Amino acid sequence: MKKALLGLLALPLLAACQDDARVASHNISKAADNFEIVRRVVFMNSINDSYLFEVVGRCSIEDQGPQLEVTCKEAPSEYSKHFFGKSDNTPYLVEQLGTVDVSVYHTRITFKPQAIIPDIDFRGDADELMKRRDTSD
Repeated sequence: MKKALLGLLALPLLAACQDDARVASHNISKAADNFEIVRRVVFMNSINDSYLFEVVGRCSIEDQGPQLEVTCKEAPSEYSKHFFGKSDNTPYLVEQLGTVDVSVYHTRITFKPQAIIPDIDFRGDADELMKRRDTSD
């Protein structure tokens, strides 16, 4: 029991041993995932050195193996999502277009209580639901 308690008390100390660059990088990524950073994402054709696609805006980027998913905030409640297939001849570049003020002393954590209770969309036909109920009796 004492070892477990000692281990729990040591966790914050171990977390505090991270270097400044790692904490700043985490906080920049967190800010980008909250659409606070303007980025430019460019896909290129390395065979003929041409741009295939470019998106600029407040974008969050997620590498999903064979594809890159870019979600951008277009307006206060408007978002767009782009999918880019990756291959050997289509490298991509993500450029941050400005600086951001982040802490190197505190790791940023975002907690959104409203995300715990999801929006539920109901799709169905009440008449069909009643037919199935009538036939199951």
